[in-house]
Amino acid sequence: MRDGREDTDPTRAADVADAMRVLARERFLPEEQRDRAHEDRPLPLWRGQTNSQPSTVASMLRLLQVPVGARVLDVGSGSGWTTALLARLVGPDGVVLGLELDPELAAWGSSNLAACDLPWARIEPATPGALGRPVDGGWDRILVSASPRSLPTVLVDQLADGGRLVIPVRSTMHLVERVAGRTRVTTHGSYTFVPLR
Repeated sequence: MRDGREDTDPTRAADVADAMRVLARERFLPEEQRDRAHEDRPLPLWRGQTNSQPSTVASMLRLLQVPVGARVLDVGSGSGWTTALLARLVGPDGVVLGLELDPELAAWGSSNLAACDLPWARIEPATPGALGRPVDGGWDRILVSASPRSLPTVLVDQLADGGRLVIPVRSTMHLVERVAGRTRVTTHGSYTFVPLR
């Protein structure tokens, strides 16, 4: 999207659809929710956390434009679904790190991810009070699946040159692009997410 319009690369859109077909949502839901996996709505996990609405996940991944071989940070990895989808998109030459603040959810998401045979991706508990995890050279892509009240500059600073960050701020989806040391921010529709803690 650009200022509310979908910015669709047909190849990437097909890659996202393929990843979502291969890595079916029900594999990342509690057993009592699996018969609702086809519903295009968020589904509850526990302690106020949710498995995001599939159409929203697809929109965010298309907006992120994940290249093969990228280094990707997944903030708020929850059940592990988005981390697995990102891993499928980057392929075995890439790296995906999912971070989840709730230790129980992080452990469960990690076990869900491990069942997918995507060893270039992992989920770890987030460090309380720290947002993201800086790496040398920055992340090529950052996906955030929870909503802060303002755009966190600490995450923008973790982007590599040429990197993209997709994050809902309050109720508006934001795309942040870093090009030649400059930052551009565009907005892309309204969504509802759990608050970023």
